[in-house]
Amino acid sequence: MPGQRSPVAIRLATLDDAPAIRAIYNYEVENHTSTFDLVTRSLEAQRTWLAERSGAFAAVVATLAEPTTAGEAGDVVGFASLSPYKERAAYRTTVENSVYVSRDHSGMGIGRALMEHLISAARDNGFHSMIARIEATSEASLALHDACGFRMIGVEHEVGRKFGRWLSTASMQLML
Repeated sequence: MPGQRSPVAIRLATLDDAPAIRAIYNYEVENHTSTFDLVTRSLEAQRTWLAERSGAFAAVVATLAEPTTAGEAGDVVGFASLSPYKERAAYRTTVENSVYVSRDHSGMGIGRALMEHLISAARDNGFHSMIARIEATSEASLALHDACGFRMIGVEHEVGRKFGRWLSTASMQLML
């Protein structure tokens, strides 16, 4: 959206962001298939997750740049991170992305802002490829990744089970 001011500011996450990140993530665990996690995170586990992220794999948050009907300026409304794609050394130039936005703030371009930040960070850190694994019926996430230049590379059928149904994973890739 050229010429339009972003509704959020993106910054590195701190341990103080753990409660807000945990609330966004746990809502997804309990209500949606955007994560295949079945167990919510404790505050201690969320702080550990944050503490383990640094350098190229640091977590970032999106905070409201100004007050809205759904929150105050400075409120954390989304988060994102890069993770190693696989453990073996040959994969070290490929990363996997994760992006979560509060359902109260969806449709505001926050996911796109987080994704663009991750892509820029991945390029700046010398990565060659970014992989996204998305629950295959998640139209919004598939569309976001497509809009950011990712291309579908495959589907793993019925690899997870949540809410009493089988879930498939779509894999998308962006060459950096």
